Amino acid sequence: MKSPALLILLSLPALCQAPSFQNDVRITVEGSVRRIQANGIPDHATGRFPNAHNPNTIQPQDYNYTVPVTPLKQPQPKAFRMQPFGVAVNGVVLDPFAAEWWRGDPNSGWQYEPQGGAIDLGLDEHNAHVQPNGAYHYHGIPNGLLQRLAGDALRMTLLGWAADGFPIYGPLAHTSAMDAQSPVKTMKSGYRLKTGTRPTDNSPGGNYDGSFVQDYEWAEGKGDLDACNGRMGVTPEFPKGTYYYVLTDHYPYIPRLFAGKPDSSFERRGPPRGPDRMGFGPPGFGPPPRGRRGGPGFGPRVQPQ
Repeated sequence: MKSPALLILLSLPALCQAPSFQNDVRITVEGSVRRIQANGIPDHATGRFPNAHNPNTIQPQDYNYTVPVTPLKQPQPKAFRMQPFGVAVNGVVLDPFAAEWWRGDPNSGWQYEPQGGAIDLGLDEHNAHVQPNGAYHYHGIPNGLLQRLAGDALRMTLLGWAADGFPIYGPLAHTSAMDAQSPVKTMKSGYRLKTGTRPTDNSPGGNYDGSFVQDYEWAEGKGDLDACNGRMGVTPEFPKGTYYYVLTDHYPYIPRLFAGKPDSSFERRGPPRGPDRMGFGPPGFGPPPRGRRGGPGFGPRVQPQ
């Protein structure tokens, strides 16, 4: 007869799991473009999926992205919504937004922040979860990937490529941006919570507490990075310097603005397709359905106020 303690242990779900499929990613340079082909399966153990707040199972995808090898900054940053910001070097997409709106209404102007704590989207320790079509994707720093690439070394680490072609690095970068001999430090974003309370008309009300994307504002000179969460500087891969993005442990986590022109291969298109011709993703990411739970299926239902 099993002891009560053993029965409790046996009843607990595993906190992590090895991917059921093998990671497959190919990054090649073809003339003026960098092509990233991947099945979206991570190269590290993940949290348990399905879980209490995310009922979806990780499934292979069919990603085929292209980005310019020599990207150009645009005169003004470009905002985007509900599409991948970029793709990690392991072929998993970096997707900062969630299809979660106040009262379930995308027209409300109030979008829940995935890392804001107001809703539980079932994120694992890598700041990732799974879309209904099985696409595992990051909403913040991919801790497992960063650990695999950098270990305990304090150095700049290339984590991926943005849709506009600029490189994406982990949170550490040189103190002096153009000096490769300067020590590295954790980069701080220039975003901050707004002060006071939200409007009372047609809004959730309450204090600006980070529950919504709209709770944040850009503050010039506050951090180390620009409004795109990037800066010019030298990196191990670009010793002469380049513009690069940084993933931070505070908002925006993954950038919410493009410094360059994003490639159309990252745009979400309909009709939605996935491994079984259903779901989201380019060429399998269609527009997320109206509703909540991360475009259906992520997190608890939030009751209208």
